[in-house]
This record gives sequence, C-alpha cells and structure tokens, in this order.
Amino acid sequence: MKPHTTTRAAVAALMLAGSQFAHAHAYPTHQAPGAGSTVTDAQKDVAIDFDDGLEPAFSSIAVTDAQGNAAASGKAVVDPSNRKHMSVALKPLAPGIYTVSWIAVAADGHRTQGHYTFTVK
Repeated sequence: MKPHTTTRAAVAALMLAGSQFAHAHAYPTHQAPGAGSTVTDAQKDVAIDFDDGLEPAFSSIAVTDAQGNAAASGKAVVDPSNRKHMSVALKPLAPGIYTVSWIAVAADGHRTQGHYTFTVK
C-alpha cells in the first residue's frame, strides 16, 4: 500500500469507530437489588449503574408492587458526582414481588428502557 492509502484507511477506521460512539446508549451494568433476587423488607432503595452518563431530567426509575402501586418514596436521582449511577428511595416494603422499570437517556440524547422484578420475603 502507498503511504497516502494507509493514511486514508486509518482515517476511515477512526471515523467509523467515532460514529459508533456518537450513537451510544446507556445500558445497566449493575442493579441493586438485582433482577430475580430475593431481599428482606429492609431494602431502602433501588440503584442502577449504567455504562454511559445519564441526562438527569429525562432518566427515571419506577418501582411498583404486584398491584401496580408505587413503592418509591420520591423521584429517582442521578448522582451528580457519578452520572452513571441512578437510584430511588423506597417506602417500607411488604412481602411480595416488585417491578423496577427504568428509563435511561444518555448524555447524547439516546433513550433506552427496561424492567425487571425482585422479591421481598
């Protein structure tokens, strides 16, 4: 290959790699309590860590019991010192199955969402 051909190939590879990062989405890397886990009624919050920074105004966590009643005691908060961490405080929990529904809007505006359940014994 000629030197300018090598340079063009390197630039093209960098542009392709950069475009993949430009379309980033935030996905969970850790959840507490975890999906499918069983916890005690002393559980005080739900916390989720993501692989990308979040936009606090558009990201949320909702927790509901089996009847669809809210189990969170307020709004979810994105940690200002770690924008990859979001949590929500919980009301005292009765035994049963709880559903966590989350919406994560990455700093670049891309939205992901999901849900999982945990059980309180």
